[in-house]
Amino acid sequence: MVDDSNAARSLRERIGGGAEERLGKALSELLESPLFTSAVGRAFDAREKAAQAQEVALGALNLPSAADIERLTRRLRAVTHRLEGIEEGVDRIDSTLAPRAVEERLSAIEQQLRGIIARLDELAAASARDAAARAPRSSPGGGAKAKAAPRAAKPKPAPAAKARA
Repeated sequence: MVDDSNAARSLRERIGGGAEERLGKALSELLESPLFTSAVGRAFDAREKAAQAQEVALGALNLPSAADIERLTRRLRAVTHRLEGIEEGVDRIDSTLAPRAVEERLSAIEQQLRGIIARLDELAAASARDAAARAPRSSPGGGAKAKAAPRAAKPKPAPAAKARA
């Protein structure tokens, strides 16, 4: 039985080795043949002419060719990429202007306004106290009139500039 497997293996090697050499030799002769190379060249030329004719026929029927669809696909991908960038920008702006953020900003402004109003009230009260303290008091008999506070002098208008000669 061992002899049978060895015999089969050696037969396979002899046939396979010879077939491999013969196949290699036949392919090299085929590729070196001017008839074969010219036939392959004509087949490629015919394929190119058929593709051109197909493109012309599709253009005449107002249908897109494979090249047109490929260009359109590339442009669509570019537009999609730009649109995704715009969406990301809008999302960033939206998160910045979210209602919660606006409410927080409004409440901070309102708090500042309350502080300003309180300070203005304090200044008004202090001003009223100062005015009351400066006001002349009438005498207990009531006969004397209170003197009016002197008015601030109006500034004199500036003399007109002399014309230069």
